[in-house]
Amino acid sequence: MARLRRRRERRSERVMSLPLDWLIIGGGVHGTYLSHALVQRGGASPDRVRVLDPHPQPLDTFWRVTGATGMTYLRSPGVHHLDLDPYALRRFAKRGAGRRHARFVYPYDRPGLEFFRLHTEHVVREHRLDARRERCRAHRIERTETGYRVETDLGSLLTRRLVLAVGLAEQLCIPRWAQALAAHAEARVHHIFAPSFRREDLAGASSVAIVGGGISAAQLACALAAAGTEVTVVARHEARVHRFDSDPEWLGPRAMTGFTRTRDLAERRRQIAAARHRGSMPPEIASALRREARTGRVRWVEAEPLALDAKGDRVILQLDRPPHAVQADRVVLATGFDSHRPGGSLVDDAALDRLGLRCAACGYPVVSAHLEWGPGLFVSGPLAELELGPTARNIAGARAAAERLAGAA
Repeated sequence: MARLRRRRERRSERVMSLPLDWLIIGGGVHGTYLSHALVQRGGASPDRVRVLDPHPQPLDTFWRVTGATGMTYLRSPGVHHLDLDPYALRRFAKRGAGRRHARFVYPYDRPGLEFFRLHTEHVVREHRLDARRERCRAHRIERTETGYRVETDLGSLLTRRLVLAVGLAEQLCIPRWAQALAAHAEARVHHIFAPSFRREDLAGASSVAIVGGGISAAQLACALAAAGTEVTVVARHEARVHRFDSDPEWLGPRAMTGFTRTRDLAERRRQIAAARHRGSMPPEIASALRREARTGRVRWVEAEPLALDAKGDRVILQLDRPPHAVQADRVVLATGFDSHRPGGSLVDDAALDRLGLRCAACGYPVVSAHLEWGPGLFVSGPLAELELGPTARNIAGARAAAERLAGAA
C-alpha cells in the first residue's frame, strides 16, 4: 500500500509540473483521436499533449456501451476510425492479426466491432497514445495569464490550450415514469448504458421488456432472442429504418455549406434536430428484428409507457393503448442520453460563473470556425455541434474537429 501511495505521489508531482501545449478533457473517441492528430498533423510535441480521463483505457465507455447492446458491426463507414489516413483500416485488414480478424459489411465497408477494437488498440499501441493519458478527473478550470489551470484528482495542470471533449455518457435519459423503480427495483430495471448494466446479467430472465425503438433496443432484442429469451420491445413509433443516424450529405459541403451560412443559432439547432434520425436502425438490424419477430421470440408493441410497477418477481409496464400492460422479469430502458449540454458542473462552472463563455439559447457553446469557445479553450464532440452540425458527436465529428483545431495551432 505504501509503495502504491508513493507511486501515486510521484505521478501526481509529474502531472502537476508538466508544462503543456494541449490538455484534452475526455478520453473517448474524440479525446483519443485528437491526442493523435494534434501531434501527427498539428505539430505538437507528444510530451506536451495530455488527455485527462477517469477510465482505465482509451474508449472505455465506447466499448462498454457497444458491448451492452450486442453490437456486431459499427454503423459508421470503414473510413471513420482512430488513425489519420482514412484507408488505414483497410490496410490493417491485409496484414497480421488484422487480416485474421477483418470483418466488413456492405455497404460502406462498415467494420465489425471486434475488428474495429483490434485496430484501435493497434493505433494506440503504435503511436503510444496511452502515454499521453492521465487517469484522473478534472474538477475546476481557471484562466491564467498564459492559458488555463485545471484542478484534478492528482493536482493542478497548466496548459496553453484546453480542449473539452466530453460526451453524453454520464447523463442517461431515464423517463420520469421509470425513475423511482429504476432506483429501487433491486436490479430488475436497468438502463442499457448504465455502468452497472451487463447483458449477461439478463441470462436468468425468461422474459425482458425493452423500452425504446432505436438501434440499441433492436440490437439488444436480437441478442437476447438469439439466447432464447422472450423479448417485448415497447416503442412510441414503428421501426424507423435509416442507414446512418444522419444523411451522408452532412459530411460534406452539400448540407454543411448552408448550415455554416446560417447565422441564427436557433435555426442551426432546428436543422440539427431535423437531420438526426433519432430512434432509428439500419436496414440489416431491422431485417434481423423482423426475423426474430417471425419466430415469435420478439414482439414489437407500439405504445407510450405511462408507469412502471413491481409485483412479486415481475415488473409491469403500463401503456396508453392495447395491450395496456406488459409484464416481464426484467425491464431495460434503451432510451439514450439526455440532450442537455454535457460536462456537468465542470463545464457549467467554467461557462456560466468564472469564464463568462457565450452559450446559445439551447445551452450549447457558441464557438468560432476553429471550435474556440474562449481564448485558447476549444471544444469537440457534442459541445461542437452548433458549428460542426449533426455529425459532431460521431467518429466523423472527431476527425472534423481535429482539422479545425490543427488550423488553430
